[in-house]
Amino acid sequence: MVKRDPVQSLTHEFISGAMSRRNFMKGAAALGLTAAGATSLEGQVGTAAATNAGFAPHLVAQRLAQGLPEIPREETLIAVRSPAEGKYVEYNLWNPFLPLSNHQLGAHMTSEPLAFYSAFMDETTMWLAESYEYSDDYRTLTIKTRPNVTWSDGEPFSAADVAYTFNQLVEVGPAVKWGANVQQFLDGAEMEDENTVVCNFKVPAPRFFDFVAYKFDIGVYIMPEHIFKDQDFATFNFFDIEKGWPVTTSPWRVVFSSEEQKVLDRADDWWGVEAGVAELPAARRFVYLPDPGEQGLISGVIANQYDIVTGIQPAGFATLFAGNPNATTWTGQESPFGYVDWWPHSLYVNNEVEPWSDPNVRWALSSYIDRDQIIDIAWMGASVPSTLFVPNYPPLMPFIEAVQPLIDEYPYLEYNPAKGDELLTAKGWTKNGDGMWTDESGQPVSLEIISFFDFTSVGPVLVEQLKRAGIEAAYSEPPNMFTRFSSGDYTGALFGHGGSYSSDVYYSLNLYQTSSAKIPGGHLVNFSRWRNDEYDALVDELYSTSPTDMEKVMEIWQQAIALWLPEIPDIQISQGLHRLPTNTTYWTGWPDAENPYVNTAHWHLTWPLVVHKLKPAGSA
Repeated sequence: MVKRDPVQSLTHEFISGAMSRRNFMKGAAALGLTAAGATSLEGQVGTAAATNAGFAPHLVAQRLAQGLPEIPREETLIAVRSPAEGKYVEYNLWNPFLPLSNHQLGAHMTSEPLAFYSAFMDETTMWLAESYEYSDDYRTLTIKTRPNVTWSDGEPFSAADVAYTFNQLVEVGPAVKWGANVQQFLDGAEMEDENTVVCNFKVPAPRFFDFVAYKFDIGVYIMPEHIFKDQDFATFNFFDIEKGWPVTTSPWRVVFSSEEQKVLDRADDWWGVEAGVAELPAARRFVYLPDPGEQGLISGVIANQYDIVTGIQPAGFATLFAGNPNATTWTGQESPFGYVDWWPHSLYVNNEVEPWSDPNVRWALSSYIDRDQIIDIAWMGASVPSTLFVPNYPPLMPFIEAVQPLIDEYPYLEYNPAKGDELLTAKGWTKNGDGMWTDESGQPVSLEIISFFDFTSVGPVLVEQLKRAGIEAAYSEPPNMFTRFSSGDYTGALFGHGGSYSSDVYYSLNLYQTSSAKIPGGHLVNFSRWRNDEYDALVDELYSTSPTDMEKVMEIWQQAIALWLPEIPDIQISQGLHRLPTNTTYWTGWPDAENPYVNTAHWHLTWPLVVHKLKPAGSA
C-alpha cells in the first residue's frame, strides 16, 4: 500500500471538500505550514520545497488567511515564471510602466491593450480600440475606442484614458518603460470625444499604432486617468487590494500578491463578451508561481501541479513525457519541442569596455565559436543557426537574401579559429606558455559571461570553446543578472534580440541605435552599447518611411547592415526556441503547430489571447 505524503493528504482532503476550512488550518498549523508559520519557509522561497504547487498547504493557507475561497484545481490555471531571484520581488508593483515592474509576471493580465497582434497568423485583433486611421502624411493618427467599456471600479473607460497615458509618456520620457519610445515621436494626444483620440506626431509615424499594440514583449499599456491623475506616474505602484488596485478593464482581479504567489480571480461581468471581442475565460482562478528550477518544473508538470511552465532544456522532455502522457509542446512530443521565438540568441560583449570595444576582438571571438557544436550539444540538435539579429520568420527572409553578398564578405557564422588567431596577433596579443591569450601589455585576457536559466546548457559549451581558443572565460547566472545587463554592468552576456517579427525590419535595427542604449524596460534596448552616428540617421529615416514602401525600406536596410556587419556589435549564435511544456490534464486549446493562433509564452503580452481560448479538458 502506498502511503500518501501528509502534506499532499491535507491538501487533497480540503480541496475535495472532505475537510473543513477550520480543520485544514489546524492541520496546516500542525505541519508548520500556515500563513503565520510560513516564515519557516522564507529561506526556501524559489525552491521546489516552497513552490511545488499552487495547492501546497502553506500557499492555500496564505489565501485563506486573506479570506479567499478555494477554487477547485480543475477550474484553476497555474503557470510558473519568476525573476532570476526565484521569488516575486516586485509583487507590489502593478504599474507596468515602472522600471522595476515586470509585465511578464501578472500585469499583462490586468492591462488590456488597444489591440493584439499575432505574428504567427499575421493578424491584428482590435480590443479596447475599435479602429484607427492615419492621415496621408502619417503625422496624425485617429484612434476610435470601444464604447461601453468599464474599469473594475465602475468608472467608464474612454479615449481620455488613452490620451492621458500617451501624454504622460511624453512628459516623463525615459523615467518609465516605453516613455523614451513615445516621447521621441509623439508631440501630444487629444481626446476629440469620448471614443476618439487624435495623436499628433513630430515626424511621420506610420508605425505608432503597430508599436502600441501588444505583440511578444512590445506594447503600450493604458492606465486609468481617474486613478493616476492624483499620483506620480513614474513612481505610483498601483497596488492596494482593499482599494481594488490595480483597477482593470480585464476580466481578472488581483486578490493576492506576495513573493511566493500571485492570485487573480475571474470576474463574470467583463465588457468583452457583449462586445463580441472574446469569450469569458473558462478558468475561474489564475495562479502565478515562482520557478523552482528545471527538476521542479518537470516534476510539477508530471504531478499535474502546473499547467504551463517556463521552458526546459531538450534533455528533460523524455522524462516529462514518460511521467505524464498529457504533457505536450508546440510540436507535440517530437523535437524540437517548440517554436522559433522572435528572440535570436547572441553572445553580447560590452562595446564600451576594452578590449571588447575593438571590432577585431569581437570578430575573433565570433571566429572561435562553433555554432553547430553548441546546437548539437547544448540544444541536442533542437535549434538552428541565427539569421543575423532577426528571427527566421518567412516575411523577414527577403531581407537576409538582400544582404547575402555582405554576409559572404563578412561570414558572421563562420567557425575559423585560425582567422581569430590572426586578428588577435595583429593586435599585438600573444599566447603564454599555457596557450592562453595575453594583451599588448602582457596581461591575461578573460571574459566573464553572465546569463539566466534560458542559457544553462549553452554557457558551459561556449566557455569550453573559448578556453580551447585561448580566451579565459567563465559562466554564471547571478540573481541580479538582468539589472547588471540592462545597466551595462557586464563584459559578456548570453541574451536575445526582441526586435522585428514581421516584414518591418525597423524594430530590429532600432536595437542598435544610440538612443536605445540607456532606457528602462528591458525591451527595444541597445544592450551592446554600440554607437554609430551614420547608422542612427539611417534608422531614424526608416522610422518615418512607410513599411509598405519596400523599395525604400530595403535600401535603408542594406545601408545599415553595411555599417553593422564589419563592426559586429554582438556575436550571433542561434535562433531562440521556446520549448514550453503545456499540460492537457485540466486545460486544452493550447496554441501549437497545428493551431498556431499565437505564440504560447505565458509571460508575453499576448498571453491573454491564450487564456480566453483555453477550455476545460473533456468539454465539447
